[in-house]
Amino acid sequence: MHLGPTIITDRLALRPPREADFEALCAFARSEERTRFLGGPSDANAQWRMLLADIGHWALRGYGFFSIERMGSGEFVGRAGVIFHHHNDEPELAWHLFEGFEGHGYASEAAAAARDWYYAQTGNGPLMSWINVGNVASQAVARRLGATFERAHTTGSGHEGQIWRHAKAIG
Repeated sequence: MHLGPTIITDRLALRPPREADFEALCAFARSEERTRFLGGPSDANAQWRMLLADIGHWALRGYGFFSIERMGSGEFVGRAGVIFHHHNDEPELAWHLFEGFEGHGYASEAAAAARDWYYAQTGNGPLMSWINVGNVASQAVARRLGATFERAHTTGSGHEGQIWRHAKAIG
């Protein structure tokens, strides 16, 4: 089954998720530090369901999380893409990097590529990003992407966050 395209940037390849991503996703999910803004660590069974949900999102909506690889090395460095879960009012541009890959601009590069691809494919937008109040690194990525703080937002499960709005590219 063809889920979506592979997008090539200067340093990265963004591709749809695949089963080979499972072990790296499990390692990410075990990290208290990496998952502190995503609900905390989870086990392999939860990550298997997450991988299946990611693949299903592509099949259902025609877009979703891309797996991010470094060009040349093929290292799996994280995920970025547009997701639209049943509990959200609108699609969200989201990203996260695996341990050791932060601080290189990969999140900004990948999220910009995913955002621009989404706009070109759907004509929809502008997108939002929901960012946890304490996640200053993701707030910095949003700023680098040209997003602006729109408002505070508390989820139905009580997580305090912020909605950041991304401008839709013209032409």
